[in-house]
Amino acid sequence: MRPLPTSTEAVVFDCDGLLVDTEACWTVAESAIFAAHGHPFGPEQKALVIGRTVEAAGEAMAQYLGRPRAGAELAAELLERVRQELSRGAAALPGAVELVRACRAAVPIAVASNSPRELLDVALRSAGLADCFTYSFAADEVRSPKPAPELYLTACEALGTTPRRSVAFEDSATGVASARAAGLYVAVVPSLQGADLDHDWRGTSLLDPGLLAWAGGLRGAPH
Repeated sequence: MRPLPTSTEAVVFDCDGLLVDTEACWTVAESAIFAAHGHPFGPEQKALVIGRTVEAAGEAMAQYLGRPRAGAELAAELLERVRQELSRGAAALPGAVELVRACRAAVPIAVASNSPRELLDVALRSAGLADCFTYSFAADEVRSPKPAPELYLTACEALGTTPRRSVAFEDSATGVASARAAGLYVAVVPSLQGADLDHDWRGTSLLDPGLLAWAGGLRGAPH
């Protein structure tokens, strides 16, 4: 495991399951869809959909449930169910607010999310993080969302830095693949217990004592 680089110019965060406890909302919605088709929903099924866009999750569910032509229908149902769950509110995950503020005090930061703009805004606002970010990018604002690199490349461009001088914080394999393809240093805090994710640095939560110390030492990389 590589140490977190102190000569970092920018930090880009995923949102769902990393900063905001929205995975519970998604799991409730996904479980209901699987149950309606007579299937259980556990870690194996969660691994099929976690970190994916709504559309990609719909397609994955359609294949798994033996309804290969129903991807769009299931995606629409998933979006509506998640919308309902999120309307009840979602809290920031432990350590998220403190880490975001510490990073923001030192370097430019952004959010790169595979959720549509509608859900991303609700999640950040609900968790009290909306005002922390000048820049945020959603799946429906790029041509190719995660696992493609476009979201991270777009964020780095907006922040005026290069991917190799930036750190991505992720929680899922889909997000990690995106950050890795874009060329960022990859820090992971898995939201799915036991997930074996590619990484440069790995922690168990954003409360990891080394994270705030690292953020406090950031001064940006020399050009």
